[in-house]
Amino acid sequence: CSRPQKVCLCPFLPIHPLKVSTCLYIIQHPAEESRVLRTVPLLAACLPPDKCKILVGRRFTEDRYPELATVCRNPSTLILYPGAEATNLEEVAVVSSSPSVMIIIDGTWSQAKDIFYKNSLFRLPKQVQLKTNISSQYVIRTQPTNTCLSTLECAAIALTIMEKNKSIQETILRPLQALCSFQLQHGAQIHHSKEHLLKNGLYDKPMPKNKRKLRRMELLVNNVKI
Repeated sequence: CSRPQKVCLCPFLPIHPLKVSTCLYIIQHPAEESRVLRTVPLLAACLPPDKCKILVGRRFTEDRYPELATVCRNPSTLILYPGAEATNLEEVAVVSSSPSVMIIIDGTWSQAKDIFYKNSLFRLPKQVQLKTNISSQYVIRTQPTNTCLSTLECAAIALTIMEKNKSIQETILRPLQALCSFQLQHGAQIHHSKEHLLKNGLYDKPMPKNKRKLRRMELLVNNVKI
């Protein structure tokens, strides 16, 4: 896990990489590389190297990333990104029998949105989303809403659905639970979602001056899906 021995997560990782047929391509925003408590390294430690490929950047063109371009043009490739055009992943998994490739964007919501819309390659695969009311267990980082999940959690749920194996989710989430537990024991605080803080009058930061951001916060308070 590459962490200090005092907070080593290796005992919580699977002894052997999980056997999965689905290959993940994690498209990681460069800002995520510098975060100390990022979850993608834990995800990669749970999977075989050829089943979890991490590409770091903001712009992905066919010339610079020919392998990724080929993957995006493959009919069996999926991209996990919510929206009006996205299909429920569980519906796709029912009719999918061949090994699939799934692309997941790793970054804040605004960073993920920027990567998705400014790279035409990512509009080629079938767009899917998770339909779940599960609250994030990544409690040491603030999420926009109560049901927003970390990249590791999204991958765990998606793989469980695609592989039709419920134990995958439990195995991948185990190191995340241990990470949060360690951090809380060493002084970290539980981070409620921005939605929770706004609704309960606990949001103590200055309200944004940008009208679009202010409108998004109003929607969170009024429980409108955004």
